[in-house]
Amino acid sequence: MIENMIKQDEKPALWNPNAAANWCLIFTPAFGAYLHMLNWRALGEHQRAAASLKWFYVGIALLVLYTLLGIAFANSKAAGGITRLIGFVFLLSWYFGSARAQAKFIKERFGTNYIRRSWWKPLGFALIGILAFMAAIFIVAFVAAFIVTVPK
Repeated sequence: MIENMIKQDEKPALWNPNAAANWCLIFTPAFGAYLHMLNWRALGEHQRAAASLKWFYVGIALLVLYTLLGIAFANSKAAGGITRLIGFVFLLSWYFGSARAQAKFIKERFGTNYIRRSWWKPLGFALIGILAFMAAIFIVAFVAAFIVTVPK
């Protein structure tokens, strides 16, 4: 067996992977991908943790893309539709390509017999992150509007 994998009888402290996936409906798949990465690390599955980290980075990149599209095409319904479609496809891709595997792995290995990590800290950070992201978007939009409306 791989040295850094946990023993069968050890009970790791994990966030429920299904709950993490459900919270993605509010906090984006980047949130769930990051928690799944931490779960994989706790389980000693470092390759899977690295894959989850890649999903996290793609999720963050998509948030930046949505912001840029929103600024570039502020009055376009098509841009809004495209970003929603991309977000939905990404959510489904992440869930079926990564998240579901962790839920299955944990269920098969531990059932419900593992230490549950508290949700207060990750949800608090997610809320702060969303508020900071919204503030950054407001500032960028304000500056962009100012630049466009300033007479030359």
